[in-house]
Amino acid sequence: MSRTQPNITLGFASSQDKTQWNEYVVQHELSSAYHQYAWLEAVNNAYGHSIVGVIAKCPQTGQVKGVFPAILMKIPFIGKHICSLPYCDIGYGIADNEGVLDEMKRFLIDRLVLSSGKKLEVRDVEESTFSTEGFQNKKVRMLLPLPDCSQSLLASFKSKLRSQIKKAEKNGLTFKTGISNDLVRAFYLVYAQNMRDLGSPVHAEKWFNAIIKSYDKNCLISVVYHNGQPIGGGLIIKSGSKASIPWASTLREFNRLAPNMLLYWSLLSHCADNGISIFDFGRSTFEEGTYKFKKQWGAEPQLLNWQCFDTSNNPIESLKESHSEPSRAREVAEDIWRKLPLKLTIKTGSLVRPYISL
Repeated sequence: MSRTQPNITLGFASSQDKTQWNEYVVQHELSSAYHQYAWLEAVNNAYGHSIVGVIAKCPQTGQVKGVFPAILMKIPFIGKHICSLPYCDIGYGIADNEGVLDEMKRFLIDRLVLSSGKKLEVRDVEESTFSTEGFQNKKVRMLLPLPDCSQSLLASFKSKLRSQIKKAEKNGLTFKTGISNDLVRAFYLVYAQNMRDLGSPVHAEKWFNAIIKSYDKNCLISVVYHNGQPIGGGLIIKSGSKASIPWASTLREFNRLAPNMLLYWSLLSHCADNGISIFDFGRSTFEEGTYKFKKQWGAEPQLLNWQCFDTSNNPIESLKESHSEPSRAREVAEDIWRKLPLKLTIKTGSLVRPYISL
C-alpha cells in the first residue's frame, strides 16, 4: 500500500527503510528514543504485532520528509486497532511540516479501515509551557537536561540528593552495566518480582531480549547488587542525544539501602558521559510519589496528550487512563495478583501482556 501526493510519496516502512528512518529520527527536534525503528522491530519480533509505521519521502530525491511509528494490534475478543505506540508513553508522528504529518495520519486511517480496525491511538504530548497550571491529577513525562559530563551533573544536585547516592554506596551496594545475557536475566528477575508486588502483569523475557537485539549499542541495562544478589535493575534506550528509561525496578525489602538512587545515578552518569543531553524519566501522575522522585533529580514535566480517532479521522473519547483513578475492580485484581506465586505471574503475565498496550 502506497500513495503519491503532489510533494510526497507515502508508504509503510520496512527493514529496507530502517537506516533512512533512524537518520531522520535522530535529527528531528521532537523525536524520542521510542521513535527509532528498533521499537517497531522489537514489538514485531517479540509479540508478532504488525508494523504499520508510515514513511513519507520526496518523490524526486527520495529524501525522508516524515515518519509515523505505529503498530497494528489484534486483541482477542475485542478486535483490531492501530497504536502509536504500544508499551511506552509516546509515539506520535514527526515530520517537516503539519501538512506531511496530516497526510501520514490519513494514510494510517486508511489502513485502519482496510483492517476493519476500530480506532487509531496516538500517544502525543503537549508543547512545552511555562506553567503547570491544570496539570493536577494528569499524566506527565519527566524530562531532564544533562550537562556534558557526570561530574558536572553530580555537582548540580542538591546536597541531600548527593548524600542519598553516597548512602547506597556506603551500604555496600554495587552496580554493573551492559547488555550481556546475565545482566538481562538479573534485570528481568527483579522486574518480574517488582511488577508482581505492584499487582501488574509482566512482559515476557523475550520482549527485553528483542529490545536489546534491535537497539543493540543504543540500549543499556544497569543492575544493582547487594552481597551478590540483584536488587535493582533498569533499562534505557537511546537515539542520538536523547535517552529514555521505560523500566526501572527495585525489590521493596531492600529499599532502606537506597538501591533506586544508585540505579538511576548509574544510568544518568553514563548518559552524561556519553553525549546524551535529554533524559526522559517516563510517565508519572503530577505531584504524586514517582513524580516527586523524578523531580528531585531536576526533571521537569511535560503533559501527555493521548488521543483516539475513529475510521473517519474524528476524535473519539479521550483515554481515561491518563486522568482517572483506578477502579475498584482493578484494585481487587491487583490485590489478588500480588498474592500469586512469582513463577505463575511470569507465565500468566507473558501470555496476556502482549495484548495490553500500556
